[in-house]
Amino acid sequence: MIKKFFKTNELFTATKIVLFLILSLLALPCCAFSEELPTVGDIAQKFQSTYEKTKDLKANFIQEATLTSVKKTQREEGRVYFKNPKNMLWEYSNPKGKKLVINSKTAWLYLAKEKVAYKQKSESVFQSKFLINFFAGSGKMQDDFVIKHAEPKAIDKDGNYLLMLIPREKTAACNSVMLTVDKNNFYILQVSFDDVMGNSTTLKFSNIFINTGVAQKMFQFQPPAGVQIFEMP
Repeated sequence: MIKKFFKTNELFTATKIVLFLILSLLALPCCAFSEELPTVGDIAQKFQSTYEKTKDLKANFIQEATLTSVKKTQREEGRVYFKNPKNMLWEYSNPKGKKLVINSKTAWLYLAKEKVAYKQKSESVFQSKFLINFFAGSGKMQDDFVIKHAEPKAIDKDGNYLLMLIPREKTAACNSVMLTVDKNNFYILQVSFDDVMGNSTTLKFSNIFINTGVAQKMFQFQPPAGVQIFEMP
């Protein structure tokens, strides 16, 4: 179970990268790139102002993770919520009852079926320079990533944009990131990333809404009675 927590902790770090990218791209004006591919500079310069204007975000997600060691793909889905600053909730409908809850003080992984909850200080999670910059509002995409159009093709069969991002800070959580960006509204359709072990994760987002007034209480968690709690370092 401890191993499962750390795998989820790595996923948490990687999904922070995903949200960083979503916030960077959500407000891109369609008219700016209607006739041609957006440049790396066009995308990167939007992050700071967009992040500052984004108070909260919610979206449906489908997550598929493939472990190379066992050659097995696991599919999970649910809804993700983000509230600025330092608040995130991954609420799973499959598997039902699974939650990953993070606020400024505590990170919780709750597995209802197993009747266990793993607790960790948020400061232990926010160890990455990238994450510190992100939550401080000072992160810049080109400082944290080498960004380029995907090769050999920069668009998919539907004309959507494909970008490759390589983190400048090497971590086990994320080796590279591939984005599929909607050609019409510039919402992120899909994110794929690999870790240094060759494991891959794909996240697909839909029904994305920003600044709808996500309640702070959603990021508070109290394990139900009878749940075994493990304190993590």
